[in-house]
Amino acid sequence: MEGGPAAGVDRAQVTEGLELPGGVFVAPGPRRWTGRRLTIALRRRTRTAFVFAGGSSRGAAQIGMAQALVARGIKPDFVFGASVGAINAAGFCSDPSASGVERMASTWRQLTRDDIFPQQGRVPNALRYFQQRESVHPNSALRSVIEKGVTFDCIEHSPVHLEVVTTSLHDGRACWFTSGPAVDRILASSALPALLPPVEIDGESFIDGGVVDNVPIGRAMSEGAERIFVLLCGPMHYTPNRYRRPVEAVLTAFFIAVHTRFVRELAHLPEGVEVVVFTIDSEPLARYDNFSNTDRLIEAGRMNAEVVLDFWQSGGVGDRNLPVGDTRRPMTGLYRSQAGRSA
Repeated sequence: MEGGPAAGVDRAQVTEGLELPGGVFVAPGPRRWTGRRLTIALRRRTRTAFVFAGGSSRGAAQIGMAQALVARGIKPDFVFGASVGAINAAGFCSDPSASGVERMASTWRQLTRDDIFPQQGRVPNALRYFQQRESVHPNSALRSVIEKGVTFDCIEHSPVHLEVVTTSLHDGRACWFTSGPAVDRILASSALPALLPPVEIDGESFIDGGVVDNVPIGRAMSEGAERIFVLLCGPMHYTPNRYRRPVEAVLTAFFIAVHTRFVRELAHLPEGVEVVVFTIDSEPLARYDNFSNTDRLIEAGRMNAEVVLDFWQSGGVGDRNLPVGDTRRPMTGLYRSQAGRSA
């Protein structure tokens, strides 16, 4: 179940017609923007959102993406997070500056498996799946990481408007938290089913928000965002490999379901909304507790975001590097780095 680490694409490698590591998507119809978008963004304040998607240890890529956004002076009015994206979103909101993002990068580089998913007792983790217990791992270690990275006590005190999504175990609904003690709500949003225990809030149990809304662009739009930057922890479209084990079949079905909502919402954007997506070339079935590729993920996230931002600021639309005004605007396709992948 190991997947290769992500590889970024150098901006100099991007030639006309090459699929981008992400893309720019708008509703069908007349183009809203031409010319250089950065100038427009500076002249006209557009309601902007950052969406941090779920993705377990691959969430390190979002740090590089945030570096690219901050370096260009792009600031959000809202920030939305699911699963590991909720952790990164809260860390970003704590200090949405270049130095703040660099502190997040430093934290990620120091993380190991035991910092998030510690071994408990003498029973091997593989056997814990078959025991009568809430989860394979406790959440005390992850709670400690969140406490160190978040500077505000309650979500409503975040310097930037922050919302995190969880999944209710009472009725399966998506529950968005916009206020209340921050650590518990972020911990609930990142409570990976089976791996980490549910978190009880006000008498109700919650698990990972990525189960119901892993890439919450719909929430961003409902809150009035006109421009949405999406920080994905994987490819734009999940194209599963042929699975070899029953557990891989289950995970494959889960990832297909998780991506379906995002793809559907992206294909039916309302008029006046623009979505800029950053991706990395990474296999979702890679081990959830593998933190050995953090540096490469951060660098790939930054490089890929810069490529997409160059395309966006030049007026491009779609997921291929086509000349402005070209009518070809493919909405599908999986970006694969020309640099290849390592095993």
